Amino acid sequence: MSKFSSHNFSGQKALIRVDFNVPLDKKTLEITDDNRIRAALPTIKKILDDGGSVILMSHLGRPKEGPEDKYSLKHIIDHLNTLVFSSSPSGARAGAGGIKFADDCIGNSATQQAASLQPGEVLLLENLRFYKEEEKGDKAFAEKLSKLGDVYVNDAFGTAHRAHASTAVIAEFFPKEKKMFGLLMESEVASAEKVLHSNERPFTAIIGGAKVSDKILIIENLLEKATDIIIGGGMAYTFMKAQGGNIGNSLCEEDRIDTAKELLAKAEAKNVCIHLPADSVIADKFDANAEVSSAASNNIPDGWMGLDIGPMAIESFTNVLLRSKTILWNGPMGVFEMDKFQRGTKAIAVAVAEATGKGAFSLVGGGDSVAAVNQFGFADKVSYVSTGGGAMLEYFEGKELPGIAAINK
Repeated sequence: MSKFSSHNFSGQKALIRVDFNVPLDKKTLEITDDNRIRAALPTIKKILDDGGSVILMSHLGRPKEGPEDKYSLKHIIDHLNTLVFSSSPSGARAGAGGIKFADDCIGNSATQQAASLQPGEVLLLENLRFYKEEEKGDKAFAEKLSKLGDVYVNDAFGTAHRAHASTAVIAEFFPKEKKMFGLLMESEVASAEKVLHSNERPFTAIIGGAKVSDKILIIENLLEKATDIIIGGGMAYTFMKAQGGNIGNSLCEEDRIDTAKELLAKAEAKNVCIHLPADSVIADKFDANAEVSSAASNNIPDGWMGLDIGPMAIESFTNVLLRSKTILWNGPMGVFEMDKFQRGTKAIAVAVAEATGKGAFSLVGGGDSVAAVNQFGFADKVSYVSTGGGAMLEYFEGKELPGIAAINK
């Protein structure tokens, strides 16, 4: 049993770092996607059901100079209240007053409300990033936060790669038995560990997105782990050009062509099979209403650009995935936000879901990949969908994440 699950929070105030950095409608300031809040509910409810109380701290957006109304966490109170107290037994009993809100995350308002918090109650602190000290990892600021609770729980995998006051430094002020991961963080780390360190082979990594430069480190690290690496999206054309192909007006990082050549050579030396798209859906401009055609990915006419993988690539990538036992997916195959160029990404989602149904372990991570599986309705047909974009990427690059290291010390 995990440290969190075996801990009894009865009578304790749990200070939880959550990732409530959710998108808000620019006009109404209402939440447009509550997945990050829902992901934290099991952790919150376990503490409440034990007879503990909860103090939630998070950032929202990127405020530049102190408090800004559009970045205030007060905008999520009503929705959070509904989610937390709709199905928690202790919530129904003790949470009649609803979510309490401190208009600051330190200072008298936060200190007094935290001190008077009763079992079954939830206090939400104002945006941590209204203080520059949060992102600077300021020790004095972290210490002030730490005094609000008896136990520290980090459940914000999405910020685990940041050495901020509330994600890493704060852990110094709690003894080992009183700092731990929440259920979401535990499952994120366990899923990533399973893929990186205890994967069943064949292990296929699907790496997509626009730029090779964003994915060099993850590809290099995966060359030590994977049997197959599928490369799609805009970054595939830099590899195509590195092999001497004609890519028309497709996206290409000229300064990364040598890097692509080196990665291909390393893969060959390590007997890792790199799969590039045999063909592409091409367009005469980057536009939802563009003229569309198809071409071999290494022979795209001048004036045309590849915006999705083509049918031959879909078939070959699908075959690779269906024989895989472990799958990591980070990045789309094309501009899936436009209907004309979403077929490739959707086909990959179908293949990953089918492979999962046959017993493969599949982890989907990174904003666009997660958006794609949600958009196409496959989120519940893969093994795990990660909430941490940048954090997951750095984890698979082999970096130590400050938010994880701080708990494990």
